Formats: sequence, structure tokens, C-alpha cells
Amino acid sequence: MPGPVREIVQRLDRRDRPAFVVGGVVRDLLLGRKPGDWDVATLARPEEVCEEFEKTVPTGIAHGTVTVILGGFSVEVTTFRGEGKYSDGRHPDGVVFLDSLTEDLKRRDFTVNAIAIDVAKKTIIDPFGGQRDLKRRLIRAVGDARERFNEDGLRPLRAVRLASILGFKIEKETLAAIPASLAIFRKVAPERVREELLKILGGPNPDRGVELLRLSGLLTEIIPELLEGIGFFQNRFHRFDVYRHALECLRHSRGDSVFRLAVLLHDIGKPRTAAGPERERTFYQHERVSAEMAGAILSRLRFSNEDRRRIVTLIQNHMVHYDPGWSDGAVRRLVRRIGLDLLDDAFRMQQADVQGRGKLVESGISNLRRLRARIRKVLKQDAVLKVTDLAIDGRKVMEILKIQPGPVVGKVLDSLLEHVLDHPEDNTPENLSRLVPIYHV
Repeated sequence: MPGPVREIVQRLDRRDRPAFVVGGVVRDLLLGRKPGDWDVATLARPEEVCEEFEKTVPTGIAHGTVTVILGGFSVEVTTFRGEGKYSDGRHPDGVVFLDSLTEDLKRRDFTVNAIAIDVAKKTIIDPFGGQRDLKRRLIRAVGDARERFNEDGLRPLRAVRLASILGFKIEKETLAAIPASLAIFRKVAPERVREELLKILGGPNPDRGVELLRLSGLLTEIIPELLEGIGFFQNRFHRFDVYRHALECLRHSRGDSVFRLAVLLHDIGKPRTAAGPERERTFYQHERVSAEMAGAILSRLRFSNEDRRRIVTLIQNHMVHYDPGWSDGAVRRLVRRIGLDLLDDAFRMQQADVQGRGKLVESGISNLRRLRARIRKVLKQDAVLKVTDLAIDGRKVMEILKIQPGPVVGKVLDSLLEHVLDHPEDNTPENLSRLVPIYHV
């Protein structure tokens, strides 16, 4: 235990205000995982905590929480408390300060998070069987699961997140209580849902996490579009239906959580673009439809513009099958569409897509290797990929054509870029100046 955390507990104890380490950090310590944020629960009231320590931040003082800054650590110190109704499905309408650690632990979400450490006595306080559930690898609500979920609409999603990240199961009654709490879940801000979803996708078992979302009914509320792929078989080139294919791709994916969301959504438009008999279906333009659907989902979950650009671009360009007969210009156009900054992501996504097919994997991986080698070769030629790489700029175009700023300038530059993609040797001021009047016409 870090020295500053121990000192905070000891100093409160000396004031006859017992304090205990609580929450997820205790769970992680018992599991042998690296602990995250340190939390302390205490009999001391917020004003007493502020009196005792020189540097404090009133993080949530109305609810009894003060952040103590000591020795480079920020520790949330919260008074033992009970809570009233949760009218908004996220925050208690009011809190009541209590004199009992057990009553404080009783209000927590899951038994594995309702364990405390008595630092002075070097003992574990576990009134709700959290250690037993850790051994059984179970996520179980403290007390009545419906009551816990109705208090905080985010708790059902947190249950899935914890089970996914820890590789646990959700206890039967706890899982059964989730569907009845969906009305409360709908009150949760999209930003909070987004962050929990990203934690699931960033964990070691993202495919299992998504399946738990489906089994619990939460996927219907978050990304119902994925459910259209269940039982929707593709063609002889795929072993799985559209939904299972997405999970398989997710299982094989390597990258951050935003990248993995792109993998999860990359074929989401297939059921809406299918044509032909089952097992022989085609999905023309499904990458475009999938990108459009993904854009709507990302807006709904309040993703940043940068994350949306990244995901949509990857989905739009995931259907690439390399042919050695491609010209260098075709290779440059592909790189230009994807962008150098997303090129590695694009390859990792296509690799996950191939592995998730369950068929023709080796030939697909081999094709990707050949494409990557070709791109490396072409990029060594100092390729021009964007307008700003051209040897002349808009000012020079206006000077040559004797025109004012306007859309014509951009059109000429775009035409020059298309020319240079096929003929990189023409990217000199002299050659491009000669071509400006031609492309203006």
C-alpha cells in the first residue's frame, strides 16, 4: 500500500475517525491485479477531512467526498453514507452520513466492490461475501439486484464491463435483473455509456463483452443495429453469420478501443445490402452503408469528430483485395483515401476481417502481405498523396490563369493531383505550370 494512502488512514484514525481502504482497489489487490485509484471511506465528515489535510479538493463535498492530495497521490476520501432515491437514475437525490462502515458498503453496486481493508488491524472486512464471489469468479449485486440497478442506471453496463474485463460470469439473479432496469438505463447520458463501452472493447475479452451486452438486453439499447446480423448468413466465403463474424473479428483484433469499435461495426450494413440466395449472397456497397450506419451510431454516443473520422474512414476502406496488376497510381490512390496516419490501422483491420471469416484465411493474409509490400515500395518513391504535396500551390495557379480566389483553383489543384498520382515525375514547378491551362480547360 502506498505510503500516502496509509498516512491518510492513520491520521484519520488518530482523530478517532476510523478510515478504511475500499472499492475497486481492494478487489484488484485481492486478484493480484495492478490497483488503480485509491479510495478511503471514513467516519470523518468532509469538513474534518479538510481540517486534517493541507491540500484538499471538494470533489463532491455535497455527497461527502473530498480528494486529499498527499505525497503525489490523489485519494478520494468519502464519509460513510446512505443514499436516498435516484430520481435521475444516476445520482442520489440526497445522502445521509452514517456511523457504520457496513451500512456504507451496503449501498455499493457489487459484492466484489463492497470489501474494505482495515489498515491498522491488517484485516479484510467483507460483510457481503465479496471474497467468495472473487473465488467463484462471479459478479453479484449487493442485496437485491433490481434495487441496485434502479438506483443507478449505469450499473447494469458496469456489471457487463467488470465481467468482461475480469473474465467473470454475472450471477444468475443479477443478470436476470438487467432487462427490468432498462428504463432506468435509458436515463444515462450517452457519454457515460460510450466510456463504459470503450472500456469493454479495450479489455482482454471484447467479443465476450459484446455477447454479454446482447444476452442482458443492453445491446438493444446501445447498438441495436448489430442484432440485424444474428442468423444472417453470408456466403461460401464465410463460416459465420454477420453478427458472429463481427465477434470473431473483434476477438482477433489488436489495437485500442476506438479501433476495435471500427472492427465491430465494419460489416454492420451487410443485412441491408444483401442480394441473392442465402449462402450465395453479395453485399455490394456494404462498406459505404456500414460507414453511414456507424456514423449515426457514433453521433448517438457523442464520439468526437476525430474518432468518428477514424472509424468511418476505416470502414469505408476495409474492402480491399490486392491485384498485382494494379498500377502505382492505383496504389497511391488507395493510400490517399485511407491516409498515411490510418494505414497501419487499415491493415490490422483487414487482417482481423480475414481471420474472422473462418475460411480462406491463409490466402487472405498472403494477399494483405503482398499489398503491404507493394505500398512500401511505392511510398519509397516520394509519392505525392495530397494537394499540399504538389510543387505549386493555389497562388501559382491564380497567377498563371490570372483569376481571383474561387472554386476553380481547388478544381485545378485536384486535377493536378490526379495527374501526379499516375505520373509522379511531373511534380515539378515547370511541368505543373505547363499543365495548369490544360486542366483549367
